[in-house]
Amino acid sequence: MPTMADVARSAGVSVATVSHVLNGTRPVLPHTRQAVLDAVEQLGYTPNGLARSLVTARTRSIGLAVSAISNPYFTEILQGVEAGALEQGYSLLIADPHDDPAHERKVAQLLHERRVDGMIVAASARPHGLVAYLTRHAVPTVFLDRLVRTGPETASSEAPHFDQVCADSAEPTARLVGHLAGLGHRRIGLVAGLPGLSTTRERITGYRHGLAAAGLPHDERLVVHGDSAAEGAQRATAALLALAVPPTALVTANNAMTIGALRALRELDLSVPGDIALCCFDDFDWADLFSPRLTAIAQPGRELGARSVQLLLDRLAAPDRPARTVRLPCTFVHRTSCGCPAQPEEGTDS
Repeated sequence: MPTMADVARSAGVSVATVSHVLNGTRPVLPHTRQAVLDAVEQLGYTPNGLARSLVTARTRSIGLAVSAISNPYFTEILQGVEAGALEQGYSLLIADPHDDPAHERKVAQLLHERRVDGMIVAASARPHGLVAYLTRHAVPTVFLDRLVRTGPETASSEAPHFDQVCADSAEPTARLVGHLAGLGHRRIGLVAGLPGLSTTRERITGYRHGLAAAGLPHDERLVVHGDSAAEGAQRATAALLALAVPPTALVTANNAMTIGALRALRELDLSVPGDIALCCFDDFDWADLFSPRLTAIAQPGRELGARSVQLLLDRLAAPDRPARTVRLPCTFVHRTSCGCPAQPEEGTDS
């Protein structure tokens, strides 16, 4: 079985250099790094992960806590996390917190006890117990998709000790509202997500900004909460359409709620966009297979996942660096559910 010394001889470098390349413990010139990787490939060298973890006090594993089973949106993010981790030689331990505050705290403890080097977490709407645990045990953590606050509901209280990565939410939602207003709609409803989530707050803010920019009044009755789930959105959409003066257009704030809204419309025998226009936050693989095809905001799921890995590795390399919050742009995908005629599909950055 080849050893690290064999790799060093084949690459014409020192054993220390091989170690730095494999463990990422020090920058190495690109051509030297490639020579080491080529030697590893040619010799079939396999690093001893257990021995390495004993020396470095690291397991080269990352804990990922996202509700990927119950929320298809996180599946694409998971793929980005997995690819980013694998590229850097890290393995993943995955757990589903089910968007439950008590369960997510237990999940964090379970992953921590498995000696992961750090965690990437999509927090629930009430993550106080989770944040307290991670803070108390100084667990390197990146919050993903949903920004976490550690104090009162003020902008300055967003988790100061944790890195965070998310997509823009407010401006893209405002763009959907503005697009519908530009088509002549004056009563535009919003099926918002679970109260307490940063994504819910920001998309409601964007909705209001979109109305204001179009010169439309804000009617609280036109904002309902679908609780980020299909079933909740189905009930919420039915309530909107039962108003004395119902909306003529809808914005749904995530992909699961889009499905719920469409079910409610089908039960009422309403067509899209003939009876009511629809735009949604979250594009998904089959959105252009619906009839009509769904006008949507597409989030950069894989890039969010990959960026969360990089933020975590940066934190592991420099534990005292200032915390960062990274926001990535979304894309407006123009189809026909908004009432526009069919056209070649184009995405533009929001």
